[in-house]
Amino acid sequence: EGLSTFTQLELLELYDNMIDRLQGMDEGENGAPAPTLRVLDMSYNVIRDMTPVSVCPNLRELYLANNKLKSIAGLRGLSQLVKIDLGANRIRIMEEEELSGLVNLEELWLGKNKIEEIRGLEKLTKLRRLDVQSNRLVSVQNLSAQVDTLEELYLAHNGITDEGGSQSSGLALQFTQLTTLDLSRNRLTSTKIFQHLTTLDDLWLSGNKIESFEAVEPLSSLTSLDALYLEYNPVASDFEYRKRLKELVPSLNQIDATMIGGLGDRGLPSVSVGRPAETVEDQMRRLQKMAVERAKQSNEPREDQNNA
Repeated sequence: EGLSTFTQLELLELYDNMIDRLQGMDEGENGAPAPTLRVLDMSYNVIRDMTPVSVCPNLRELYLANNKLKSIAGLRGLSQLVKIDLGANRIRIMEEEELSGLVNLEELWLGKNKIEEIRGLEKLTKLRRLDVQSNRLVSVQNLSAQVDTLEELYLAHNGITDEGGSQSSGLALQFTQLTTLDLSRNRLTSTKIFQHLTTLDDLWLSGNKIESFEAVEPLSSLTSLDALYLEYNPVASDFEYRKRLKELVPSLNQIDATMIGGLGDRGLPSVSVGRPAETVEDQMRRLQKMAVERAKQSNEPREDQNNA
């Protein structure tokens, strides 16, 4: 309450309180608490209605994560918004009527809600980051408007299948800027739906149902892929798991949490004719053994000392 007295207010942060409503947001002159307000952060409260934010026409960043919101509201006309975080609420629908006016929006964070379908993004042609993880998605669609802008897409912890992920308006699109894609903890059995996404640097597929290296082979077309997470898939139980992945995707420098280029620029050990290839773990053990041997030698008395 009483925000009308702060006529030059640009940032308002009331993070982690027990605020249950945006009372007083419309008390200022011309229906706005402060025409200069650019950033509003009221995350970790118990707010149930976000409609009052509509009186902040110059708002650029809005944070209302971890509240009790059931719907997206009050965003019509807030065309200056660049970033919105509504994660960890109870939102079920991405309201097209509320989102369509956000023509400058670059980041939309909606993780940990109850959303069943990605929708309402047709006018968001500047969107670079989209987070809809930990929702109720079974497919990926309605991303055609972001084919030339989307850089990061987070869809972990949903129920997305191979068929649901290959929708024509979803991951089947030829994204030109997409570098990070997270589909961990879904229901994928193959990587075929990613083989055309040649701009990817990071691909997270942990905790799916990928069973064989044949199912991973389509990733060989991703010549820029730097990091790949496949842990907690059946294929990861193979004894030569990392070695086989590196052979399939030579550009990889990280597999799960392991930096496979961690030994300088040598990467994985080379293979000698007539000798079995070393895994990264084998090489580490060998180097540790050599270090122990060197330490023992350094502690042995030299011959000239014995003769003294």
